[in-house]
Amino acid sequence: MGWRSPRLPALLFSALALLICTAASSGFTVCSFNVQRFNTQKATSFRVIHTLTRVLSRCDVSLLQHVVDPDGKAITALLKSLNRATDRYDDFRYKSVSSKSLGKSTKDMQKYVYIYRIQTVNVTAQYQYQGKQFVRPPFAIQVQSNKTAIKSFVLVPLHSDPDQAVKEIDSLYDVFLDVSKKWNNKNVMFLGDFHAGCAYVTKTTRKAIRLYKNSSFSWLIGDKVDTTVGDDTNCAYDRIVVHGEPFLKTIKPFSARVFDISKEFKLARKKVLELSDHHPLKVELKSSALFLRSTPPWLLLSLCVILRSFLFPL
Repeated sequence: MGWRSPRLPALLFSALALLICTAASSGFTVCSFNVQRFNTQKATSFRVIHTLTRVLSRCDVSLLQHVVDPDGKAITALLKSLNRATDRYDDFRYKSVSSKSLGKSTKDMQKYVYIYRIQTVNVTAQYQYQGKQFVRPPFAIQVQSNKTAIKSFVLVPLHSDPDQAVKEIDSLYDVFLDVSKKWNNKNVMFLGDFHAGCAYVTKTTRKAIRLYKNSSFSWLIGDKVDTTVGDDTNCAYDRIVVHGEPFLKTIKPFSARVFDISKEFKLARKKVLELSDHHPLKVELKSSALFLRSTPPWLLLSLCVILRSFLFPL
């Protein structure tokens, strides 16, 4: 009869608990945030940088819009904050990729900037769309991650001009045709401040937008969601849209939502407005593990709690 360590079952049980609890808490988060004229001056504010760091450290990849940073110093300051040695956030390292300054007026040139974790995200390609139907043409990237069930997908941003929001949102369909052919990848997510609500996009004008009319596109942020911070507005300006059923199936149900900074961080609305008058948006993608994809999150969490209760006295 072979020798058997009395601690072996406990160790195996501990390993199983660790696997399940890690599974329950894992995921891949995509965020989108109109940071409202984020420039060098704004980046010198400790409170602004600190709050923005807290938001972005919860995301695997984030799209920032309305970045007014021609020399890149504001984003450099932000990355320095994200990558500093501290136990307050996480052990990830972050990089950025950005468009050139875009716009028709020298007084309002903006960049699209992606901030991403180098441990979980690989930016495999980037593409500046050249269509003249946009004030700020989308700057698309293709993302690969072994952490997600979908593996490879495309992010297409839009910070629309309010006065031509309907036209620009409709033109995203042309961008879809272009990038999906260019990279042979139809797993496309559109995100950003579309101004897709209130007076800019109504029920009537929505009928002219192909992303609404085509059932292949799923709008993950509803028309009644308030994506603004101020008390004087209640509009679903910011949106997340995905193409195709395969991509939609990799989205964690009900994970697409507003990230309310004031509630999450217990900050006064006045302080939140120093950063932006928009809420960030976030959405989670399912893990690459077959076990995670096939097991409901509530069951994973329940198993985690049960196993921990058994482990406690070991």
